[in-house]
Amino acid sequence: MNMRVREDYRTLTGQEKAAILMLALGEDITAKLFREMDDEEILEISQTMSSLGKISPSVVERLFIDFAEQMSSTNTLVGTQNSTVRLLQNAGLPADRIDSIMEEIRGPAGRTMWEKLGNVNEEILAAFLQKEYPQTVSVVLSKVSTDHAARVLALLPENFALEVINRMLRMEVVQKDILDEVEKTLRQEFMSNLARTQKKDSHELIAEIFNSLERSVESRFMEQLEKSTPDSAEKIRSLMFTFEDLGGLDPASIQTLIRAVDKDKLPTALKGATDTIRDLFFSNMSERAAKIMKEDMAAMGPVKLRDVEEAQQYVVNVAKDLEGRGEITIASGDADDELIY
Repeated sequence: MNMRVREDYRTLTGQEKAAILMLALGEDITAKLFREMDDEEILEISQTMSSLGKISPSVVERLFIDFAEQMSSTNTLVGTQNSTVRLLQNAGLPADRIDSIMEEIRGPAGRTMWEKLGNVNEEILAAFLQKEYPQTVSVVLSKVSTDHAARVLALLPENFALEVINRMLRMEVVQKDILDEVEKTLRQEFMSNLARTQKKDSHELIAEIFNSLERSVESRFMEQLEKSTPDSAEKIRSLMFTFEDLGGLDPASIQTLIRAVDKDKLPTALKGATDTIRDLFFSNMSERAAKIMKEDMAAMGPVKLRDVEEAQQYVVNVAKDLEGRGEITIASGDADDELIY
C-alpha cells in the first residue's frame, strides 16, 4: 500500500515541524535534544514522529530554510509572555497545556509545585492556607522544607495551627489522588493568582541590580541615594550581598563554597579581598591547597580591579545559588542569625 506523501508545507502543525526537523537532523542530534526535554515533551514529539508518514524533500527543504531564516534574522527579537502564548498556540498545544506552561513561567521559580511553594513568602502562604481545610494545610506543610513549614505554622491562628499539627501527627503516607487534588487546588486557586499579583519588592530589585554593577558605578549611585533618599539607601544596602559578607559563613558553608567555585577564579577574587576573608578561605582548605593558591596569587602580579570585582561577583553568585538550594546558610548579620559554637 502506497503511503500518501505530504507535499503542502502550510498544513504542518508546530509539533509536526519540530518532529520533521529532529528526524532530518539525525539520531545523534535528536538524542541530545531529547535529553533537554521533559517526559511529556518527549512523548508528544515521539507520537507526532510516529504518525508523520512520508514527507516530500521540498517540504523538508522549505522547513530548513524557514528555520535558518528565523535563527539568523537580523531583526531584534523581543520575547514577552504574550508572544510566548501565541507561539505555543501556533504550535498546536491544547489550552490547558499552555496554561500549565505559562503558570510555570510566571510563578515562583521551581519545577514542582512543592519547590514553588518553598519560594513563596511565608506571610503570603499563611494568609492563603488559613482559608483551606486543616487536612489540606497538613499535606502542604509536610511537603515543603521543615524550616519553611515552621515559619508558616507560626503565622497561622493558634487553634487552627494546633488542628493542623494534630492532622500531621495522624498522617500516614498521603495517597496519590489526595496529593494530586491538593496540587490542583494550589495551582488553580493560589499559584495562578500569585503569578498575576506577586511583584518583587522594589528595594530588593535595586539591591540585586546594584550587586551586578561595577563597584565604582554602584558606589556613585549609592552616594546619590544616600543624599536624596537615605531611608531607601539604607534598605538597599541591607539587602545587598557583597564578597566581604562571606565572612559570616560557617566553616562547613565555606568548604562547600570552595568545592563549588571555579578554582581558576577564586585566586583572582581573593587577590582583592581583606586579610580576614583570605584567612577564612585559606583556613578552610588543606595546607597543600592553601599553599598552591597563595603561590598562584603571588604569581599573578598586579590584577585589574574590574577582573577582581568580576571574580568576586561570580563567587557571590555561586554562594547565593548554594543558599537557594539549601546547601549553605548565609547569616544576615542580625543578632538572631549569630552562630553559637
